Amino acid sequence: MTQSAQTNMVNMYQEELHTEAEAPLTIRTVGRKATITKEELFQAALNLIGPQKSISSLSLREVAREAGIAPNSFYRHFKDTDELAIELIDRAGGVLRQILHEARLKASRQSSIIRSSVEVFIEQLDADEGNLSLLLREGYTGSHSYKNAVERQLNYFQQELKEDLIVLERLNQSKLAHPDIVAMGITQIVFNMGAKVIDMPVEERKQVAEQTMIMIRMLLEGARHLDEAQIR
Repeated sequence: MTQSAQTNMVNMYQEELHTEAEAPLTIRTVGRKATITKEELFQAALNLIGPQKSISSLSLREVAREAGIAPNSFYRHFKDTDELAIELIDRAGGVLRQILHEARLKASRQSSIIRSSVEVFIEQLDADEGNLSLLLREGYTGSHSYKNAVERQLNYFQQELKEDLIVLERLNQSKLAHPDIVAMGITQIVFNMGAKVIDMPVEERKQVAEQTMIMIRMLLEGARHLDEAQIR
């Protein structure tokens, strides 16, 4: 190889080294996502809570680790875990209200409306989404702010149920006295039932569910034949 050729090779090698040094390095953190959505953070929180762990005990780092992000990425959507928890409760309530509303609309007779609603409610206890179990646990054992968030969702349940009951009674050519109180009573009965059966075996749940349906029927029948003069 001539002296000129050797010089050219050295110059080319030096240029390559210089180019590599100037090129920006792409550093990736193994196991962490570059971006995250609110929905993914909600799901990460739901994955972590259960019978032995309340959402109030979750730390920001736990949620970030479950979601596969750096803790700082959490702040792009929420200021803290309390804000995440309250939004998650609101989300859970909205999802569950829609499911129960659709169950009522699909039923054609008053008895089947009661049965379908209670059965759907029970099914949601074991649903992968965990929306109902979240509302039940935080409504009874959560912090004050979480209980208020659950109470707000229950008020929405009552309002929507009242509207559905008025429509259904009209279709059945009957009328309820104080549909708002009836809706409140049914909501409380069903949610109390849910809190009672959430950790029960399936067979025991069925028995409690049947008793709950009878209570609701008694409440509806009583409201249809209520004599206002006798309760004043």
